[in-house]
Amino acid sequence: MARTVIIESHGGPEVLKLADRPVGDPGPGEVRIRHHACGLNFIDIYQRSGLYPMQLPAALGMEAAGVVEAVGEGVAHLRPGDRAAYAAMPPGAYAEARVMPAAQVCPLPDGISFEEGAAMMLKGMTVQYLFHRTVPLKAGDTVLFHAAAGGVGLIACQWAKSEGITLIATAGTDEKCALALAHGAAHAINYTIEDFPARVRDLTGGRGVDAVMDSVGAATFDRSLDCLRPLGMMISFGNASGPVPPVNLGVLSAKGSLQLTRPTLFTHIARREDCQTMARTLFGKVTSGAVKIVIDQRFPLAEVAAAHRALESRATTGATVLIP
Repeated sequence: MARTVIIESHGGPEVLKLADRPVGDPGPGEVRIRHHACGLNFIDIYQRSGLYPMQLPAALGMEAAGVVEAVGEGVAHLRPGDRAAYAAMPPGAYAEARVMPAAQVCPLPDGISFEEGAAMMLKGMTVQYLFHRTVPLKAGDTVLFHAAAGGVGLIACQWAKSEGITLIATAGTDEKCALALAHGAAHAINYTIEDFPARVRDLTGGRGVDAVMDSVGAATFDRSLDCLRPLGMMISFGNASGPVPPVNLGVLSAKGSLQLTRPTLFTHIARREDCQTMARTLFGKVTSGAVKIVIDQRFPLAEVAAAHRALESRATTGATVLIP
């Protein structure tokens, strides 16, 4: 048996329940992993609230790190006793232990702690696909990154600096702007007191940025289009403020033949080979020191509702982990 966080109905943090669930043995292509730390992400909130509907009852959580206890037939890249971390479907990472598909479970280097592993997989591989698989960015390019003081954002700030990419950060307080700057952002904009499209135009000499990376959604989408250069790429990869309303494609034409995409990490890591390669790139960034994983909040698994409230209220910086 393993303590597991489940929901039996969609709603607020109060629907989160801790239940004892049987774990069992892994079948073909599966692995059993005992978690030492579990990651917290906005997608967990979307699933809990019903923005991303789930078949109920359902377990929550998309990333974790721990030790492999058993592997099923056909699993060659992991062995019992291996340290491992993952971001993967299906949900169920808020648990002491679980059985799950092995393809997206990755061997965790000894130089990376379990807490770092749990805090970095979904967020770090998201940054990897944003910078390497969504648009061909190169040294000298400029990007606008919203919510830059969060878990994904602080990795993105460091990643951009390590590759010679100018990152303009936005955040909701001066303190969060300072945090983004301390982690490699070239510029930071407090969007609560500044007109961020006007400031972006000033910072880029009127040209605009090559790409916008936006996990905020409804509150920032329209004005983000005004930050792009002609032929620039709008990457909407989350909806912390709510989903983006339907888009008139003619607006993209009028604003400079802009490009628009709504990617998801789970498309990029669907193939085992792609996932393992992306993870190795991320691990290399971390073990080299180019990217440091910032964990500013830790909650016991039993206090998962408090963790959700903190994330939803924008009271967190960096990453948050749950400790089983």
